[in-house]
Amino acid sequence: MWPVLKLLLLQAICSAQRGVLTEGKQTQQAGHVSVVIVGGTGDLAKKYLWQGFFQLYTSQAGSGHTFSFYGGGLSPDDQGTPVLFDILKHVACSPDTPVERCALLKDQFLHLVQYRQLKTPEDYRALGRHIQETLQGEGMVEAGRLFYLSVPAFAYADIADQVNSSCRPAGGAWLRVVLEKPFGHDLSSAQTLATQLGGSLKDEEMYRIDHYLGKQVVSNILPFRKVNQKFLDPIWNRQHIERVEIVLKETLDVKGRIPFYDQYGVIRDVMQNHLTEIMTLLTMKVPQILSSSEEVLRNKLQIFSHLQPVGTKQAVIGQYQAYTAEVREELNKTTDQFSVTPTFAAVMVHIDSAQYDGVPIVLSSGKMLDERVAYARVLFKNDVFCVQNPDHIHCKPKQIIFHFGHGSLEHPAVLVTKNLFKPELVDGEWREVTEHKDTTVLGFPFSDYYVQAPKVQREPYAELIGHILSGRKDCFISAENLLASWGLWTPLLHSLRGSYPRIYPGGEANGNLLDLRLSATELSYASDSVVIISPETMGGTASESFQVTQGKFRGDDMVSAWGEELIVRLATDLQAAAEAAVSEGGAFHLALSGGSSPLALFERLAQHHLSFPWRETHVWMVDERCMSLREPESNFHSVHEHLLQHIRIPYYNIHPMPVMLRQRLCVEEDGGALLYEKEIAHAVNGSAFHFVLLGVGLDGHTASLFPGEKAHERHGDSLVALTESPVKPHQRMSLTLKAINKAQRVGLLVIGKLKHELLTQLSRVKNKPNKWPITGVHPANGKLVWYLDYDALLG
Repeated sequence: MWPVLKLLLLQAICSAQRGVLTEGKQTQQAGHVSVVIVGGTGDLAKKYLWQGFFQLYTSQAGSGHTFSFYGGGLSPDDQGTPVLFDILKHVACSPDTPVERCALLKDQFLHLVQYRQLKTPEDYRALGRHIQETLQGEGMVEAGRLFYLSVPAFAYADIADQVNSSCRPAGGAWLRVVLEKPFGHDLSSAQTLATQLGGSLKDEEMYRIDHYLGKQVVSNILPFRKVNQKFLDPIWNRQHIERVEIVLKETLDVKGRIPFYDQYGVIRDVMQNHLTEIMTLLTMKVPQILSSSEEVLRNKLQIFSHLQPVGTKQAVIGQYQAYTAEVREELNKTTDQFSVTPTFAAVMVHIDSAQYDGVPIVLSSGKMLDERVAYARVLFKNDVFCVQNPDHIHCKPKQIIFHFGHGSLEHPAVLVTKNLFKPELVDGEWREVTEHKDTTVLGFPFSDYYVQAPKVQREPYAELIGHILSGRKDCFISAENLLASWGLWTPLLHSLRGSYPRIYPGGEANGNLLDLRLSATELSYASDSVVIISPETMGGTASESFQVTQGKFRGDDMVSAWGEELIVRLATDLQAAAEAAVSEGGAFHLALSGGSSPLALFERLAQHHLSFPWRETHVWMVDERCMSLREPESNFHSVHEHLLQHIRIPYYNIHPMPVMLRQRLCVEEDGGALLYEKEIAHAVNGSAFHFVLLGVGLDGHTASLFPGEKAHERHGDSLVALTESPVKPHQRMSLTLKAINKAQRVGLLVIGKLKHELLTQLSRVKNKPNKWPITGVHPANGKLVWYLDYDALLG
């Protein structure tokens, strides 16, 4: 798909070169502008939009434009009008506006605003007639109409159709329709939405807004790069840049946004849009004309065409501990529900070009982190080695920081370390900050930097609303830009589907749990160790403390929790694997071990997972004792008593091991092992089980593969074999390591304090299957996950 996408991008670049965007042609036409905020009493309108449009109105005095404003909503006029005007009470003038002047402006603005119900096609037709009658009655020349859709994305297409059919201006006046993210949830849905909107609106009429592009430092990236080209051109390349970091950290949770957030997650929420746009501004070719939307788009698309595909080895995900409980509460889910939606993610991107080849670009964002801050940092290589004075400025990292806000700084700023160069100011709206503050920025004193900051801070929405009126599209997302971004992120989102994020407690308690390690081609968590949060830290009892922790054990994925929570997690994983297998191939093949460890799991599955696809599930045995299957010590008997007799599974989907043939137990000449192997080969595609559940004995055995057997040598290519336990004559039948390692997923359940010493030893030993059979479990094309309870892990 990626080569095809690159071809589409190149075609889009050619279209942009031919000048398909023509929004600037009508910007000089003065006259009346009708502004309609659909969703005008919603949260976004209340917080930002009406303030932004009030600032637009006050800034346009003497411009030749006149205005009327409409707040549209679903409520009837008599209900919506008081709500709207209660919102309008809170619009504010700029601090330098005299009180009398401000009062006059607010009074004038309020007289220009009216509420209108916009629910049915007739409502939109009535609005269109009203606007036309107002223009004719006042004898005004119409400049254009601006519709701001502050509504869920699923309503865009229908509203755009109503605007097109009932509210489109005539006589050469412009139409501009503003759309808020999300613009789809993947490439396919974004293409569908673009097609639907394209049936009603021209691309030049659509303004897909990303409020991050209205932040003053973000909009200053290209101007800063252009005015400082003489300094930056020699070093803005792979020979000098060590890496680029784009970071958006938040301290809040997502309570109140769960219905949206649990469908989208952090990657769709902020990385596919905000952070990706910043990445393109940092790496694209600087346009010759910064205000040229065509050139900005063309240069952005060129970067997208050089981005290498991002896979799971270039990404890590996390989820704050309380998130699943919040999902259950807000979505009324049962206690069986576990969300795998990431609330933290870090992704490493590479650009396949001579300029940036090998330079890692790390994008990271998350909720419930240690501080609220957003910045982009370009870190340069430093060829200075200081022998005696490491605190000298020349010994410190060389970096440029585009600081978007919050953190240790009171204001947005651009910072350049003094061992690089002294930057020139972009224009008269920026000032050099010379007073050194008692603060640090990314670990270094404020005095280490040359600092620029805007003279007057402005809200992003107010900035972008001004651009919409003037017809500037360089700070908005074009259709080509949008689809190119989704083309980058969709394959990663699909490959992460079903992956479990690392659980983190939130805030300062995260410690180094989310620290990253970068290699040439991979991004991973720096720490594989488990972090347990004490009850005092969490403010609760031991059972309420850090419930589920993820990390690595012996280099493979590990999930650890208190016993009951661990069983719940394993059962949930099993059901997810079953549903995925049935959806893909119509059947789920599960191999189960006996013993005492999985009994709680069997009971959990029988009692709580009533939607488990048992009718499409085939249950196989990992190993069996050489005894009648009716004996209480038989592994099959254990599985039957605790699971199989309680679920609706076809009898022909149950596959006990044939340990008794010809009224004899485990006689090699009877060929029971070969018979079971043939049964597996006949029923299981490629003899690869979807899920194999294992345990581990105190001596390191797994299944019925015991130390000293030299199982991998003795069994050869067999999938099933007869084995001997150390205490004869207890002969067994068992899947071999070859059969286990063909599985798509292997779950290794270890519970109880008695296993703590064993786990300690296993954490230190190398792969020695003859001495420690468990160390021979390495799925060739699958995944091994250790499920360890805290008793076993911590003793």
